[in-house]
Amino acid sequence: MAADFAGRRLAVLTSGGDAQGMNAAVRAVVRTALALDAEVYMVTEGYQGIVDGGDGICRVGWDDVGSILHRGGTIIGTFRSRDFRERQGRRRAARNLVEHGIDRLIVIGGDGSLSGLDAFREEWPDLLAELVESGDLSKEQAQEHSMLMGAGVVGSIDNDLVGADTTIGADSALHRIVDALDDLSSTAASHQRTFVVEVMGRHCGYLALNAAVAGVCDYVLIPETPPGPQWVDRMCAELTRGRNAGRRESIVLVAEGVHDAQGEPITAHDVQGVLKERLGEDARVTILGHVQRGGSPSAFDRWMSTWLGHEAALAALGAEPGDQLPVVCERNGRVGRLPLVDAVRATREVPEAIEVGDVEKATSLRGDTFGELRDVFRDMSEPPRVDVVEAAPRIAVLHAGGLAPGMNAAAFAAVRLGIERGLDVVGVTGGFPGLASGALRSLGWADVEGWVPVGGAELGTRRDLPHTQDYFQIARVLEDQDIRGILAIGGFNAYQGMHHLWQERERYPAFRIPMVLVPASIDNNLPASEISIGADTALNEIVDALDRIKQSASAAQRCFVVEVMGRHCGYLAMMGGLAGGAERVYLQEEGVTLEDLSRDVARLRSSFADGRRLFLAIRNEEANRFYTTDFISRLFAEESRGLYDVRQNVLGHIQQGGNPTPADRALATRLVMHAIDDLAQRVEAGTSDAEAVGLVQGHVRRTPMAHLFDDFDLECRRPRAQWWMTLKPVLEAVSNEPERQ
Repeated sequence: MAADFAGRRLAVLTSGGDAQGMNAAVRAVVRTALALDAEVYMVTEGYQGIVDGGDGICRVGWDDVGSILHRGGTIIGTFRSRDFRERQGRRRAARNLVEHGIDRLIVIGGDGSLSGLDAFREEWPDLLAELVESGDLSKEQAQEHSMLMGAGVVGSIDNDLVGADTTIGADSALHRIVDALDDLSSTAASHQRTFVVEVMGRHCGYLALNAAVAGVCDYVLIPETPPGPQWVDRMCAELTRGRNAGRRESIVLVAEGVHDAQGEPITAHDVQGVLKERLGEDARVTILGHVQRGGSPSAFDRWMSTWLGHEAALAALGAEPGDQLPVVCERNGRVGRLPLVDAVRATREVPEAIEVGDVEKATSLRGDTFGELRDVFRDMSEPPRVDVVEAAPRIAVLHAGGLAPGMNAAAFAAVRLGIERGLDVVGVTGGFPGLASGALRSLGWADVEGWVPVGGAELGTRRDLPHTQDYFQIARVLEDQDIRGILAIGGFNAYQGMHHLWQERERYPAFRIPMVLVPASIDNNLPASEISIGADTALNEIVDALDRIKQSASAAQRCFVVEVMGRHCGYLAMMGGLAGGAERVYLQEEGVTLEDLSRDVARLRSSFADGRRLFLAIRNEEANRFYTTDFISRLFAEESRGLYDVRQNVLGHIQQGGNPTPADRALATRLVMHAIDDLAQRVEAGTSDAEAVGLVQGHVRRTPMAHLFDDFDLECRRPRAQWWMTLKPVLEAVSNEPERQ
């Protein structure tokens, strides 16, 4: 990265409530700025640190932000400063920054913290004028730093910034909540008990709604949709229906800031009282509280926060006097910039809309995904039917390809949404071989109970592709079973196999039925979708393993070479490297040469000679057929000259194991909802369209089967253009320490 900003000074602080992933953002800001030859300062205790000055503003170097990716909270502290709310406090803050030669500031916090940055920037010229008049600053100092520039980054577990799809900490908080729900579900089932769980989200129901979908809760109360006069009746009716259907446990989720349509607050204890009075339930209340803020950040909150911090440093260092302050945020699967003042203003419109009962405005401000999840949860928690209607059209659901965590969540959603939409969902056991052998069975509402939180695939999955000799048998099964549509959830083999069946429609009339593909692969290498079900879970398994591997080296000088899955797709390697703090990532997309390895050896020797204690290299399993993980490890060890030792780890199938993350559960539900809707419409219309449903730049996209492989490298089994490769400069900025002068 070119050193374009020599002499510029940048400060970073965290403010307001803490959020997991703040440390990743701070690390990225510091290292990106240093890579650009700027001077970087960290401010301790939020805005209070610049008000107090002194040791609260300290210059930092590369190693000062080492080994912090895995830590929750914020290492530089946060504080809700009363002093900064007063003009006198802001005047002191301006003086302290100017005395350090700082006129660029990055604030990581919620909307209140970002509003404070905007107000500070607006007042800056007047504050400096007052300081010059009082003799606290010279005219030369004021002229040299006449404008405050910078950027905001949203750190909030509530995920409440309008315009941003996800904010720092929200994914980790969701992990805490869903883990708790999974644990509560098992104890509740043991006693046939109801739990009422309160989660954070004063004006935003993101955590409650996503957790309700991922945790398969019975009912959820969120601020954006104030419950009407009949909410008690509806809730009790759904809990009763669930018990009558054989469910042993019930969970009601309540966002902390929810009010009813008359503006009266509804607490978890209120719900508990209703259940006792109306149903005679001895419901238990669990208020998760600040445990939602705690713990190590998820993989997403590490790599995305790193990307956000990198972009914030570029924005702040590249700003010119008079530029509008941006807030850097994740939107549509990318990192971009929004006008800070507009984003904060829109965010504050949500509670105003809620207060006046404008539900549609409040929901629309939260974005399309929020509305989709609200609708799909309503469909599954308050369905018009739970039994298959007589003579319902039959659709088959199958898995194919490698196992991906979240397949069960997808099959669960297919069955329940299919029944709700008037379909008879038939499960195929064992992929295409099961389809050919007639291993099919109708699945009822209760048959898929408990599937969502479990890893693996209850329907089974096989990598076998249907071949010419199988087509007749598959066609016969489809005809005999009166299958009117197929939903295939799986990896590349699922896509290739369904494409084969689609191509044979002229020869086999039974294949002239609607077909829909949904991506499920930890490799994240499928066409027509930027993210696949299972990839997020695999990435979290990788990051958990890397944390343990790195911890094992705490008392040694060691280089680790870790191999991850992905075949010819380097997604897991790249994102694992960003989230795990790797210094080097080997990708098949870039290749590995002897010259590369020679440079890496020189870098290892130099850095360990300068005091480095740990070096982490991540290798995609197919990065190079000759330069294997074992070869690279032996090479590094042979050339170490006693400066360090080398260990290698092949993570293997732990990447396919584990229970699906909240993100994979929500993704599976969202994509399958669209797939089932399309199948239901086409079955009713009698059409035979075939497509793949995927997520591209945050939006659901449908790709016709005829164009499925248009932009796909069939030899390497990956898309020709992969969005995540644009993160290579981010990885280089935070992992390659500039040469010390």
